[in-house]
Amino acid sequence: MAQTPEAKVKAAVRKQLVELGAYYFSPVTGGYGGSGVPDIVGCYKGKFFAIECKAGRGKTTALQDKNIAMIHAAGGGAIVVNEESVDMVSAWVLML
Repeated sequence: MAQTPEAKVKAAVRKQLVELGAYYFSPVTGGYGGSGVPDIVGCYKGKFFAIECKAGRGKTTALQDKNIAMIHAAGGGAIVVNEESVDMVSAWVLML
């Protein structure tokens, strides 16, 4: 079965994180998990990060924006990436 455009973005992000040696996971949402949590969260050299993956011109929801703002307020890094910006994830993580 073919990957969705968003799944391709997530795979590209994961590949870069593996190459960096970062710890990361994809949180479970719904049920007992929280809604609006970014698709991938992790840690690199003591810095917490979160990445929301979107396909095309997909927009974040108000709840996703709230979670991203809370991560920034707590001192972590959070970004939204799509097919056009996914190649910059490694550089962004290294700058945290």
